[in-house]
Amino acid sequence: MTLSVLFRARLVLPALFAGMLLLVACDAIDTRPSAAGSDSEITIVIDTTHWNGELGDAVKDAVGQYVYTHPVPERMFELNHLPIQRERDLNRAQSLKNVVFVAPLNEETNEARFLRSVLSEDARQAVTDGGTAVVPRRDQWRRGQQIFFITANDEESLIQTLENNGSAIRDSFQTVVFERMHNDMFRRGRQHDIEETLMETHGFAVHAQHDYQIAIDEPGFVWLRRILTDTWRSLVVYYEEDGDPADLSPEWIIAKRDSLGQEHLEGTRGAFVQVDTRRPLEAVETEFQGRYAYELRGLWHMIEEDEEGRRLPAGMGGSFVSYAFYDEATGRNYLMDGMVFAPTHSKRDFLRQMEVIAKTFRTAEEVDRTVAQAD
Repeated sequence: MTLSVLFRARLVLPALFAGMLLLVACDAIDTRPSAAGSDSEITIVIDTTHWNGELGDAVKDAVGQYVYTHPVPERMFELNHLPIQRERDLNRAQSLKNVVFVAPLNEETNEARFLRSVLSEDARQAVTDGGTAVVPRRDQWRRGQQIFFITANDEESLIQTLENNGSAIRDSFQTVVFERMHNDMFRRGRQHDIEETLMETHGFAVHAQHDYQIAIDEPGFVWLRRILTDTWRSLVVYYEEDGDPADLSPEWIIAKRDSLGQEHLEGTRGAFVQVDTRRPLEAVETEFQGRYAYELRGLWHMIEEDEEGRRLPAGMGGSFVSYAFYDEATGRNYLMDGMVFAPTHSKRDFLRQMEVIAKTFRTAEEVDRTVAQAD
């Protein structure tokens, strides 16, 4: 079993560049059209020669890093190349949801000329003098946009800038995508009755999308499911009273997940869900809804025991993401686990949906505190 423990970076922008773009102020009510395109795609505006070279490789690694905790490795985002060859290319880029403009500022490509045009004179001079710019902009030309302008004076410095800021750039896009997905998933059809049942019975709730059902509801264990003809998604919430935060670890998640899978998550012929330790797992120390937590990503599979007690693969599997955290107000250890089965689909977007649901978690104490503060 392989555990690669990573630490998430936070995006810290140089104050010099945070306000140095030449922008047009918008009215209080934004009447511009919504940005187009898929949440899972990022358009990279870069010269074709650079896209096919070392700089392009640095962009792909920084923005669309591969995720290896899916059955088939997938990039975190699909990357589309869009060079500026004519005015309509720039117009197209300015209409999309997720766009990154990348060019060394000292060149005479169309992309470099465009970046020089959007930077103030002071910012251009700062980059020429050896500075770098990694500037995010929300709703730059349309509503619902996340734009990045990334530049340095030369190619070598720009490659280093991408290497230094890749994790933060990806996190920024993830945050925006989660916001959009949350709005799309819960804009209509949200099942408030399920949420009320969870809160009254267990003292916590998560948002329930329109076609989720409660499959199991027991003390300390809830299983929500969404079953379609060729896919299904599940969210399990387990908690134990009088929990000890010192117990929480990636190993605790694996052991607890396997025991719950054997007890509750059964398939045909007595098969049950287990963590697939034949493939790498990724463990991260992170923050979950204001609580210190562990996040674990990997693959699950169905296994069955033969007459001699040997455990053998039973033919189904998919991706999962788990969060383990301690809630101080209730003294509980929590394990939240989202998993997907989608044999003919990308797992990335389905698993993001599970993350969005998980991050709507709140306890009765939090809700009461919010109401009291509002009063």
